[in-house]
Amino acid sequence: MAKNLVIVESPAKAKTIGKFLGRNYIVKASVGHVRDLPKSKLGVDIENDFEPYYINIRGKGPIINELKKEAKKADKIFLATDPDREGEAISWHLAYILKLEECQNCRIEFNEITKDAIKKAIKNPRTIDKKLVDAQQARRILDRLLGYKISPLLWQKIRKGLSAGRVQSVATKIICDREKEIKEFIPEEYWSIDLVCKTFNDEFEFKFYGNENKKIDLKNKEQVDAILDEIKDKNLIVEKIEVKERKKSPPKPFTTSILQQEAANKLGFSTKKTMIIAQQLYEGIEIKGEGTVGLISYIRTDSQRISEEAISKGKEYITDSFGDKYFKGFENKKLKSKKVQDAHEAIRPTSVFRTPDFIKDSLNNDQYKLYNLIWSRFVASLMEDAIYENYNVLAKIGNYIFKTSGHKLKFDGFLKVYSFSSKEDKLIPEISEGIELKVEKVLPKQHFTQPPARYTEASLVKTLEELGIGRPSTYAPTIATILAREYVEKNGNSLVPTELGMLVTEIMEENFQKFVDLDFTAEMENMLDLVEEGVKDWKEVVKQVYEPLEEAIEIAKERIEKVSIEQETDEICEKCGSNMVIKYGRFGKFLACKNYPECKNTKPLLNKTGIKCPKCEEGEIIIRKSKKGRVFYGCSKYPECDFVSWNKPTGEKCEKCGEYLVYKETKKEQKIICSNKECDFEKKSKIS
Repeated sequence: MAKNLVIVESPAKAKTIGKFLGRNYIVKASVGHVRDLPKSKLGVDIENDFEPYYINIRGKGPIINELKKEAKKADKIFLATDPDREGEAISWHLAYILKLEECQNCRIEFNEITKDAIKKAIKNPRTIDKKLVDAQQARRILDRLLGYKISPLLWQKIRKGLSAGRVQSVATKIICDREKEIKEFIPEEYWSIDLVCKTFNDEFEFKFYGNENKKIDLKNKEQVDAILDEIKDKNLIVEKIEVKERKKSPPKPFTTSILQQEAANKLGFSTKKTMIIAQQLYEGIEIKGEGTVGLISYIRTDSQRISEEAISKGKEYITDSFGDKYFKGFENKKLKSKKVQDAHEAIRPTSVFRTPDFIKDSLNNDQYKLYNLIWSRFVASLMEDAIYENYNVLAKIGNYIFKTSGHKLKFDGFLKVYSFSSKEDKLIPEISEGIELKVEKVLPKQHFTQPPARYTEASLVKTLEELGIGRPSTYAPTIATILAREYVEKNGNSLVPTELGMLVTEIMEENFQKFVDLDFTAEMENMLDLVEEGVKDWKEVVKQVYEPLEEAIEIAKERIEKVSIEQETDEICEKCGSNMVIKYGRFGKFLACKNYPECKNTKPLLNKTGIKCPKCEEGEIIIRKSKKGRVFYGCSKYPECDFVSWNKPTGEKCEKCGEYLVYKETKKEQKIICSNKECDFEKKSKIS
C-alpha cells in the first residue's frame, strides 16, 4: 500500500495530524529548522553577493537521517511547515536535504489543524514560494550581519556576552528613551473642585468645569480659593440634563500582537507565556471524547479577516444560544496597510461550538484562560453593539459650571460573552432641570501631573506594532532577549532599563545611529515585504543596508573607547581588606574583590535600597527576584528576619495606623499607600 510522508515542524503537531490522515500517511517532525547559518562564523560571503553558507544544525543529524530514510520509501512527500516566511524557509531547506525538485508540488499549508483543513490541504499541494523564502533569507542575513558585526565591538569595548540586533536594539532604545522622559519630567501643579450634593438618600458628585465662556484649568491654590469664596454657602442649580444613546462596537478578533496585549492586561501573562500556550492550543490538545484536536487557528498573524465558513458557524451558535437580535455579522474590510499580511485569518477557535466550559476539564488552568479569551473575542466580534444610555448633567453656581455624568446599559449585545469590556452602571439620582441642590461638601484637591508610564510588555508590543518594527512572530523573542541580556529588567509589570542597557543604547546611538533609528528599522520591514511581493531582489536589499553598516563599523572601531562597567562599592573584602567591585557573570551581577587575581573572593550582590527593614529595624531592604523573575523586597538579615513585600517600602510610617508605607504603581500613576489592608491611607508620589 502506498505511503505518503508528511513533514511538520513539531512532534505535537505530527501527533495530531497523524490521527487525521490514517495509515497511508507517515507524519514526521523536523523539530524546527534543520539548516541554518553556522554559529562559529559569519556564514555570509560578502564578496560573493552575500551568498549564505548553510550547514545542518548540530544535533539534528538523527532527525535528518530519519527524514531521508522515510523519504526514500515514500511515494509522495508533503512539506507542511507553518504558513509564513519562516515555515516556507524550513520547507525550502527540507526540500534541499531530501533532494526534491523545485518545480515539485510538495508544499501544503493550512490555517488550522482540523481534519477538514488537513485533508483539503493534502488535495491542493503547490510549489515552494521562493519569494517568501527570499524574504526570510534577507531577514536572516540582515540579522546576522548586524549582530555578528556590531556584537564583537560591544564584547571588546564593554564585556563579553553582549549583543546588538535589528529589532532588539530598537526595542531597548524605546525603553531607555521612556526612562529619560521620566527622569527629565517636571511635575506641574493642578487642582480640582468636587461638590458633593444630596437628593433624598443619594449622594453624588459634580466636578468643576469652568464658566459660561470656557473651560478653566485650575493651576494654583489662589485661583481655587477665589472660586471657593464665590460659591460658598450657595446652592447648585441644575441647568441642563442631556440623555444620549451611545453604542459600543464589539472588538475585532485577535491578531498576534493584540492577543499578547490582552493576555498581559487581562490575564497577567508575559508575551512568551502567551505564545507558548497559544502554540499548544494550535498544535492540538487531547479532548475527552474527541482525541487530539487543534483548538485555535494559526497564531502568527496580523490579519483580522475571518472566513465565510467561520462567520456562518458563528451565526449559528449566536442565534441558537442568545437569539437573532444578538447577531450582527462581520465585514471583511479591504486592508489599507501594506504592512498587514492577509494570507491568514485572525486567531479564532477552530470550532465555535467547542465552548470553553465544555472542554474545561481537558485543559489546564492557563490553557483554559487563554482559550476562553480567544473564543470569547471571536464570538463577540460577530455580535451586536452594546447600547448605553448616557446622562450628562450641567449645573451652575453663579457663573461657574459644574458637571456630572452617568450611564446605564440598555442592551448588552457582545458584552453577553466578552465581559472583559463591560463596566458597571453609574446611575445618577432622579433630578430635573431647574432644581436646586444643596451642596453638602466642597472638596478642593491638589494634584501633580505624572510622567509617562514605563512600558509594560503589552504597551511595548503595541508601540512596536504601531511603528512597524518587527512582525507578529518577533515580539515575544525580542522581549525575552533584552531581558536575558540584562539590558532591561522587570519591576512588577514595568520594563526598566538597566545601567548596562542605557550604556549599550548610548554607544549604539553615537556610533550606529541609523540602525537604531525607528523610521529606518520600520523601512527595513517594508523592504522585506517588497521582497516577499517580488518587487525587490533580496540581495539588493541586503547590500543597501550593509554598505552604510560597514562604513559605520570601521569608524566605530577607532572611535569607541573601552568602557569599564566594574563599579567600585563601599563593601570591604573580608579576606584582604580591599574594596569590592560589581562584576557581571553569566548569572548576572556579583561582588568580586578589586585585588583580583591576587584575591579571588566573591559573594552575591545585595541590591540595597537604603531603607531600613520595618520589621527588625536592623537589616536593610534589598531588591530580590522570585524564581519566575518577579521583583520583590526582603530584609538583608534573611533568614533571621523573614520580612517580604511585593511593593517597595518607603521607609515611612502611616499617619493613620503606624504601619509601614509602600509605593504602589498603577498604569496611570504611582502613589504611596499603607501596607495595612484595613487602612485606606494614600498620597501622591513621584516614580521611585
